[in-house]
Amino acid sequence: MQPLRRGPTLLFVGAIVVVSFRDAGAVRSPSEIGSVVPEPLVSPAAPGSGEPNLAVGSGGTVYMSWLEPADSGHALRVASYSGGRWSEPSTVRAGRDFFVNWADFPSIRVIGDGRLAAHWLQRTGKGTYAYGVRISHSTDDGKTWSAPVVPHRDTSQTEHGFVALWRDGQRTGAAWLDGRKFDKAGHSPSNEMTLRSSTIGVKGDLGPETLLDARVCDCCQTAAALTVTGPIVAYRDRSPDEIRDIYVVRRMGGKWRAPMPVHKDNWKIAACPVNGPAIAADGDRVALGWFTAAGDSARVNVAFSTNGGARFKPPVRIDDGAPAGRVDVALLSDGSALVSWIERTGGDTAAVRVRRVRPDGRAGPAATIATSSAARASGFPRMAISDETAFFAWTVPGRPSSVEVAQLPVARIR
Repeated sequence: MQPLRRGPTLLFVGAIVVVSFRDAGAVRSPSEIGSVVPEPLVSPAAPGSGEPNLAVGSGGTVYMSWLEPADSGHALRVASYSGGRWSEPSTVRAGRDFFVNWADFPSIRVIGDGRLAAHWLQRTGKGTYAYGVRISHSTDDGKTWSAPVVPHRDTSQTEHGFVALWRDGQRTGAAWLDGRKFDKAGHSPSNEMTLRSSTIGVKGDLGPETLLDARVCDCCQTAAALTVTGPIVAYRDRSPDEIRDIYVVRRMGGKWRAPMPVHKDNWKIAACPVNGPAIAADGDRVALGWFTAAGDSARVNVAFSTNGGARFKPPVRIDDGAPAGRVDVALLSDGSALVSWIERTGGDTAAVRVRRVRPDGRAGPAATIATSSAARASGFPRMAISDETAFFAWTVPGRPSSVEVAQLPVARIR
């Protein structure tokens, strides 16, 4: 099986893989698209940059990571936004052996006061998908970074990526897709990707490695959040019958529980759609957003849980009729959620949109954050909330590409 995935390994270049779905009809008329205009911010990223990610510290500081060209290779860079301006960017790592891919991108996570964790992907061999995970820490608010740690014990020249990080007490929790069951020939139907997890201490020591799910979708992003009962990891499962619905696995009392579906979409597809879920948690409240095309009907859903992800309410559809997916989600103080996604607007053009959804399922009008492209080079827009302000970061394809940033008061997203 050759998954529907992957751009080439050069930065943000490549043709789009088009998957056609039956038009189920727009769920909202164009008149319901809000006229809210976000405020653009000067981006700290250099020309040629892409793959941004966002995180927020306890004091409201917004952190952004991204990749940019450097010395015939790439550099993973980080900057923080506070008091209306960006800090001078720091370099987590630079080199010529990054694995750079539109869908499997680096991340940054706040682990404690002044403590950050960042991950990236690094080539381990000559194979197209021979790469592994590297995680580095900063104890001075991102100014300097530790030597990297490899969270997986497996050293085979297969794929290890699609990482989700979370704060795990004084440690960093990590979950990733692991290709150690793949043979070197590549993607035959007998090959299976697994979901695994471990933790990393402040001195780089590794905790036990745990198998969370023995058969998952090949290349959909994972996501993680911390609830009052422990971490919850969301991902796209892969059944023996090629049903690829969204599942969660939770850790309670120090023990990982059995995976469970968020909702039985029953999306049967013998390929990877490269469209993973997003999750946010606050105490026992959880919001989870995802893309599905079950029945050849593309849609973006969001579902809520009030018991730490043990059960989710029926999903609410929030797209405008032609979604490309690439979802992100954030919880607000009033219990509602912001859900962002890419909506196709005709041909290769698209829009980055966001919608507010109340826990009872009531959804407000969508706000367009930016015009974009449905091509793979536009990547996955990211979103974060700080002091009742929503921050957005996305990639603008081109030669060179660029990372753009904007902010929007949450109160203006109705």
